[in-house]
Amino acid sequence: MDEQSRRVYVKSFGCSANFADGEVIAGSLSRAGFKIVDNPEHAEIVLYNSCAVKSPTENRIISILRKVSKEKQLIVTGCLPLINFKRLEKEVDFNGVTGPAPGNRIVDIIHRVLNGEKVVSLTTVAEPSLSLPRIPLNRIVSILPINYGCLGNCSYCCVHLARGHLRSNPIDKIIERVKLDVGSGFKEIWLTSQDTASYGKDIGTSLSDLLRKICEIEDKFFVRVGMMNPDQVIGMLGDLVEAFENDKVFKFLHLPVQSGDNTVLKLMNRKYRVKDFGKVIQTFRQEFPKITVSTDIICGFPGESRRAFKHTKKLLVEIQADIVNVSKFFARPRTHATKLEPISPMEINRRSKKISELTKRISLDKNREWINWKGTVLVDEKGKGETLMGRNFAYKPVVIKANERLIGSLVHVQIVDAFSTYLKAEIVKS
Repeated sequence: MDEQSRRVYVKSFGCSANFADGEVIAGSLSRAGFKIVDNPEHAEIVLYNSCAVKSPTENRIISILRKVSKEKQLIVTGCLPLINFKRLEKEVDFNGVTGPAPGNRIVDIIHRVLNGEKVVSLTTVAEPSLSLPRIPLNRIVSILPINYGCLGNCSYCCVHLARGHLRSNPIDKIIERVKLDVGSGFKEIWLTSQDTASYGKDIGTSLSDLLRKICEIEDKFFVRVGMMNPDQVIGMLGDLVEAFENDKVFKFLHLPVQSGDNTVLKLMNRKYRVKDFGKVIQTFRQEFPKITVSTDIICGFPGESRRAFKHTKKLLVEIQADIVNVSKFFARPRTHATKLEPISPMEINRRSKKISELTKRISLDKNREWINWKGTVLVDEKGKGETLMGRNFAYKPVVIKANERLIGSLVHVQIVDAFSTYLKAEIVKS
């Protein structure tokens, strides 16, 4: 049986970088002659591009993998194989396994599996070329990995075990890809990585330089900058704010703080203090008062005293972030945090609930400030039922009732209602 009759189902989990890897996996297989299908029941080969950043995520993916029919060839890629291969090997009957971002190597791996070999390919390899074919998940959004790995070594993080040290894509290659994507009809460019602020520090350039070069490209498109660690932002804060001034850049800042207490940050091996985080937020807000601020919090990290927890709540009240991603602490394999004295699960649950309730109220209040705002949104995806989702200049999710033909269009709207996670709008004449 040749590739023309081999049907493959590809499903990615986790971060936007992993989704970008999944698009390349599907594109490479399609170019090699395999048929990509959207239902695992219709596939002979099932490929799960996994995530294992948190224990609940790992548990969920292991459960999915165990349910795959023995009649199908199962391929596992992504971070899970490198983070917890011991568990994967013990609990899952797979045919092939490789780490994240295999690029077009996935074609050879699947050929070997089809020839009867059980493939385990976990050696570190170079990141895939930006010129590889892709099957995009969204015809409006281009997910563009600007670098792989990071410069951090957080005591709780297992992702660096899978993604490795910083490797940045050259600016000229990124610009070439953006021009191609914009010319192909993509309207949103997501710059993604484990830490976009570390971009270029291995090749003598910076994220600020990259943004300026991208914004010189003629055409109507928008850029969303992915997660940035505070310690990498501080040294280029002025340049970065200046780069954000371009109208092409969404006024959206994802800056994870993880804790509002300096003692906990030190235990986490985060290379900044709470005041550094606050300075970044304050500086961006001075220049862009309506900027959307997103941050991350880990509840119940070992060593987080009740006083430290109060410091985190106080910080969240002070910064008034639009979005707070709350995670309960789970010790991950081969991380330093596994050696620290844990906090009881009951207390972690209590703290997580408190933080979630607080941040939900803040998010609702922040979104209510947008009621009656009029402006342009880029419609970038289908919503629930008969709705569409758009994004305004601050990357706020805006829900409208409209025909799907408007996807990819700029629409003038007025915000009529607000919820904790999105805004509701009506189309108005400009």
